[in-house]
Amino acid sequence: MNFSMKLENQWRQKTLENLEKDVWSYPDFNSHLVTRCYELRKIPLDTFTNEDLRLMIGQNIGLNYLIPLALEVLTINLFAEGDLYEGDLLKSVLAVNPAFWMQNENYWTELQNIIKEKHDEIVTRNFVTAL
Repeated sequence: MNFSMKLENQWRQKTLENLEKDVWSYPDFNSHLVTRCYELRKIPLDTFTNEDLRLMIGQNIGLNYLIPLALEVLTINLFAEGDLYEGDLLKSVLAVNPAFWMQNENYWTELQNIIKEKHDEIVTRNFVTAL
């Protein structure tokens, strides 16, 4: 994969807070989702699980860094899953705000290519109806 965004060296070992140069204060609203998103901004991206990617992408947080990671995962396994169901990472990626894709057409093209390459697998699994 050629993810052409120019990222600084060693970006995978950094946190979203480091990369975005934006430290969030502890959330006032105490829910599992809000607290987990807050926590995930403080851990290195190379420790993110599929579930962490799914969760943060689903909240449109850190997309400039997390979409390239998700595309790498989806290249290996289009139906990669977090904690919900098979293909939940793909579904979160497909639900990303269209403005992001318009500003990052290279990632949109990569996603389309991944899906095209996996066409037969999609049909075999009858996954299209789940999307």
